[in-house]
Amino acid sequence: RMETDCNPMELPNNAGFEEDSDYRDFEGTDVKDMRLEAEAVVNDVLFAVGNMFVSKILPCAEDVAYINVETRERNRYCLELTEAGLRVVAYDFDQTDDRLQTPYHETVYSLLDSLSPAYREVFGNALLQRLEALKKDSQS
Repeated sequence: RMETDCNPMELPNNAGFEEDSDYRDFEGTDVKDMRLEAEAVVNDVLFAVGNMFVSKILPCAEDVAYINVETRERNRYCLELTEAGLRVVAYDFDQTDDRLQTPYHETVYSLLDSLSPAYREVFGNALLQRLEALKKDSQS
């Protein structure tokens, strides 16, 4: 389960929110925007996939964002990112298919690991190189 930075009970009572106001723009709150979370996910694993970016077509909100990913095998997916985790919601960019009942993954790593053998190989090699570099640093 992903952590949030904001406990709604900690917000001041006199904040004067209107029902339809946009909490993200209210200074002094730490409400996490899922778009920022999605950007962080993309930046973390972009090196190991063919292409990956936050959807500009599907709506992002405080509680949901959509990420398009193309694996190195050239398979395209649209991922939904929520507090529950990440899951595939369509087999193409900028789409959602309500009939798809795919499982949630806690991390982008486990999701991509299940979708793309090439991702697994590239990510594993990058990890090995980091470990080798750490080993060299500790020996010098």
